[in-house]
This record gives sequence, structure tokens and C-alpha cells, in this order.
Amino acid sequence: MSRAPFTFHEFFAGGGMARLGLGAGWDCAFANDFDPLKEATYRANFADAADHFHEGDVWKLSARDLSGRADLAWASSPCQDFSLAGARAGLAGGRSGAFFGFWRLIEGLAAEGRGPRAIVIENVSGLLTSHGGRDFAALGAALAAQGYSFGALEIDAQAFLPQSRPRVFVIASRETPPPALVGESPFHTRAVKAAAAGLPQALAARWIWWRAAAPPRRNTDLASLLEPDAAVAWHPAERTKRWLELMAPLHRARIEALTARGGRAVGAVYRRMRLEDGRKVQRAEARFDGLAGCLRTPRGGSSRQVVVVVEDGTVRTRLLTAREAARLMGLPESYRLPAAATSALHVAGDGVAVPVVRWLAQTLLEPLLREELTRPSQAAAGGR
Repeated sequence: MSRAPFTFHEFFAGGGMARLGLGAGWDCAFANDFDPLKEATYRANFADAADHFHEGDVWKLSARDLSGRADLAWASSPCQDFSLAGARAGLAGGRSGAFFGFWRLIEGLAAEGRGPRAIVIENVSGLLTSHGGRDFAALGAALAAQGYSFGALEIDAQAFLPQSRPRVFVIASRETPPPALVGESPFHTRAVKAAAAGLPQALAARWIWWRAAAPPRRNTDLASLLEPDAAVAWHPAERTKRWLELMAPLHRARIEALTARGGRAVGAVYRRMRLEDGRKVQRAEARFDGLAGCLRTPRGGSSRQVVVVVEDGTVRTRLLTAREAARLMGLPESYRLPAAATSALHVAGDGVAVPVVRWLAQTLLEPLLREELTRPSQAAAGGR
């Protein structure tokens, strides 16, 4: 027995990147975000948005705003309080606390017999370690209280795209997963294993080691996603010089070696705060491994990235464009970005990598939900 499409509710939907990743086999019954810019972007890209998108604070919604029973609830809740770049306030933080606004709705749906069959919670990897693992245990306790078993995968988008973007995906199910979906995975990182090992016994009994094989080898690099040199604006020489002066000796030496070697090398430069001689110093760091650093929103973290090209003895720099950032998130060329570059970069940098979602849907979510549809409902359990 099969059913198409699957249905899902998307919380903290942003520009709809999880929806794009889930694909045509999924029907969005509800989407929400509090950011007017993201709402406008979502509506610009999805013709049916008027039927299901609710703009506003998740705390102001109730279960009656969500129709039917969804197969999946996807939540990419605000990550600032879990991020190493933030205050590490954990679930007590004001913005990551929005998770509990989402969870209140899940509890309301469950009370009406409409709890989603599966849940995915996507966040920065700091979720696994925040407050010594206590925040992750609190999340697990919330899931278990509603009858879910759960597990986590830590997936770096660089397996799919030329961007270093590690994220944790907590996948929860009301049903015992079929044996084919349980086992070893390269995405059971050291941090995932440590988080699982730190769970109280009652929660450890509900842990699922989701099996997700590595995807095929990526065949793109940063250079392949960039605009032609003639189509973009390059920094004047003085500004490029300032970028080089911000670099620590190791990174300047890397640039100098590439300059002396000749040929063409394309890299990414991003800002970092480093501790040197007991004080914080802003540094520019360059990488030439074919990857961009993790995209951020323009107003936070390492801010907007810079492209550096070393060619025939010269060094040029420029800002990464909004469309290039969209490509680094796996967005199609047809995706409509906000007109202002800062707004477009905000939408892209605050999203989830589309191919990662597609991979999860193909390898785990769709097989799991198809299996559930072939058998009667049962108490959730899982483990290895």
C-alpha cells in the first residue's frame, strides 16, 4: 500500500527550503514563520501559500490552525542559542525557546488524536552538547512523553554541496522502524554517540540508531557554482590588501604560495574572532579546499563571505553574491530571491540545505512512513 503525496507541517519554514527538499511527493498542509521577509519569499515561490502559510509568532497559534493529521512535522527552530557563535543559552534562550511554542502545538494535536507520525527537528550541532547534554535530554524527554522514539544524525552539507555546514537532525517516530532503517551510519558522529550515551536510562530505551548510508561522492566545488569573473564586481586593490592584512601568517603564507605557483585557485574568505596573546582579534581565514565556509545571516556570526581568486600572480577578492549563496544551499536557479542582497543572503543563510532534506526523505522518511501505512498503529519503540 502506498499513498502520495505524504503530508507535512513545516514550522519556522523560512523560504521553504525543507519543502523544496521533501519534493513533489509531499503536500504541505501548514507552514509558519514569524519573519515578514521570509513569508514574502515563501509566497513568491509557492503559488499555494495562501492556502496554508501562517505568518506570526508560533506561540500565538493553536492546534485548530493546523488541518488534519500530518505524516510529518518539520521544525527548523531558531538556532542562535545553540550556536557556538551565540550565548549558548540553550532551550532557555529567548529564540530557541520558540521550540516550546512549536511543541505546545504538537501536544495540542496529540490531545486531539492528530499527532504527526514522524517529526524532524533540525538545528546546529551545538544542540547535542548544549549545557552538557541536558538540553538534548530535555528534547528527548519531550518527544518520549508524547510516545515518540528518536535518534539523531549529524550531517554536514559538504557531503552534498560545496559548503561546510554541519547540522543535527533529530528524527522521531511513533512506530518501531523496520529493521532496514536501523543500523550503522557515517552520520553517527562522535557528538551523536556522546549525546546518546549521556541520556538517562528511560530515554536511552527510546533511542533509535537510524541507518542512513553516505550519499554518492559530490562532483561540484565552490568554483563551479560561481558567476563568471566578468559578471561580478571585484574589490579595489586597497580593499583586497586589507583582507590580506587581516590574515594570520599561516593564511597569508597560503596565499603567497598559490601566487608563486601560478595558475588559478579559487577560495573562500570568512571572518573569525581568535584569541591571540590573551585578547580577541578579528582574523580573515582563507580556504582553498573547494568549499565555502558555513553561510551565515549577514548580521551575525562571520557575516558575508568573500571569494578570493589567485591567478597568474595576482590576488582578487569580492563579495559572494546572493545567487551564489542560493546555489550553495541547493536552491534552483528558478528560486525567487528578495531583490536586496542583504535580504536574499538572510533567507539563504538561515535555511536548511535542500539536498540534505531530499536525502533524508529518500533514505529514511519515505520508507518509514510507507512502512507505517502497511501496519496497525503500535507503541513507539526502538534501539540497537
